[in-house]
Amino acid sequence: MTTRLPLLLFLVVLAPVPVFAESESAKPNIIIVMPDDLAYGDYGCLGNPVLQTPAVDAFSKESLLFTNFHVSPTCSPTRAALMSGRHEFKNGVTHTIMERERMSLDTFTLPQALKTAGYSTGIFGKWHLGDEEAYRPESRGFDEVYIHGAGGIGQTFPGSCGDAPGNTNINPTLWHNGTFVKTEGYCTDLFFDQSIRWMDTQRKTDQPFYAYVSLNAAHGPHVVPDEYCTNYQGKEGISDGLAKYLGMVENIDTNFGKLLSKISQWEIADNTLLIYLGTDNGGGISRRIFDSGLRGGKNTVYQGGTLSPCYVRWPAGGVPAGETCDALTAHVDLYSTLIEIAGASVTPKLQRQLEGRSLVPLLQNPKAPWEQRMLVHHAGRWKSGQAEQSKYVKSAIQNSRFTLVNNEELYDLKADSGETTNVIDKHPEVAANLSLAYDQWWADVQPLMVNEVAIGPAINPFQKLYYEQFGGSPSKADLDKMSRHLKPAGTESRSEKRRGDRKNKAEEKAQ
Repeated sequence: MTTRLPLLLFLVVLAPVPVFAESESAKPNIIIVMPDDLAYGDYGCLGNPVLQTPAVDAFSKESLLFTNFHVSPTCSPTRAALMSGRHEFKNGVTHTIMERERMSLDTFTLPQALKTAGYSTGIFGKWHLGDEEAYRPESRGFDEVYIHGAGGIGQTFPGSCGDAPGNTNINPTLWHNGTFVKTEGYCTDLFFDQSIRWMDTQRKTDQPFYAYVSLNAAHGPHVVPDEYCTNYQGKEGISDGLAKYLGMVENIDTNFGKLLSKISQWEIADNTLLIYLGTDNGGGISRRIFDSGLRGGKNTVYQGGTLSPCYVRWPAGGVPAGETCDALTAHVDLYSTLIEIAGASVTPKLQRQLEGRSLVPLLQNPKAPWEQRMLVHHAGRWKSGQAEQSKYVKSAIQNSRFTLVNNEELYDLKADSGETTNVIDKHPEVAANLSLAYDQWWADVQPLMVNEVAIGPAINPFQKLYYEQFGGSPSKADLDKMSRHLKPAGTESRSEKRRGDRKNKAEEKAQ
């Protein structure tokens, strides 16, 4: 008989949700801003010696910083965890492409929950949780939708995950409330500008709003107006590609500063709960100049792949400014936190869905007692049908002191935050307990990984919609790629398989 562990992963006990405000107008507006693919230290206030981020630096002094806050190793998984309050695998999201980026339709999303508390909801930027109609954000609780498709502007993959054909960061075609619009400008400027216009409209009503500014920058391709690269081009050790990346980050900061200015000008800053989540996963190209002493980056389960700075500012809510909190926290906690603050309805079904803990006690007192917990990280991305063989590949389970990586490396994070020394021989009992908890978690998620044999449509939904609206048809190369993708596994010729493997490897690297 299998013994169940007394310590459940991501344990949350939901008491009746207290209402922080008596009326709709007294509820805080909620804004989450989240860039894409930044490293933990890609901010001046966190020690970066090159990047110029004056807006975030100033915001950091007005906010509470969670220094031990974790996200997923890649982008779709983090978005699924934010939208659901549970681990991404429990939403069926085990990849960023191949239909395995689609968030399961039984997930009751954060915007859906906030709407039960009277909030209007908007998303601006990157969704990346399914491009078919049932999976798109307008079907998942968002009133205002202004996004690109897939995981990056211009990316096109076989099946469900793809952007409008021929798209670029400059003058992109974007999906706005059920139709494509051809824009003029740079993507990050456009996403912030549209969010500001929408918030300006919403603030004039009695209805609180939730704005999710989920950016595609600084995800590749690294395309940005030249004026943002001038601070970095030609400097020692900075390639042209890195200069463009750094320029994308500087542009994010400039736009964030514009948002902060508007909130202040509108006189709503005091009762706006603004969360700046520093990245959706570990960084990549910028780590060559500054890695914060962390091991690993995007698509790894070392701390450099999952740590994200999380800044929270809410003056009316009593959140202390300029302080830090080192409690072990994660993206799955934001859902529980926000619905408690908003006074949203919690049904028994939603109660079963939520794994995260409310951060409200820590927002009130960053040193408040915080129960021991465990967090599981897994990069996913295994080949179709290879889940069980990949159980421990790019996996980690951690508590507030130790992390067990790949079921064979144990690091004492208190003494060795850079994960340089494997201490599994010194603490075999710790490793055994973490391994047992991980095995239990793995068994629990298996029934919920619903996309493992998913087959998407023969043409990307965004491409199909684009051609219906503007005319045209897919290129022969696109059709060949789709045909290859839809062939049953094992029926390809050897040469087709080799070509497909090379293309898949290149596509996964791009993600």
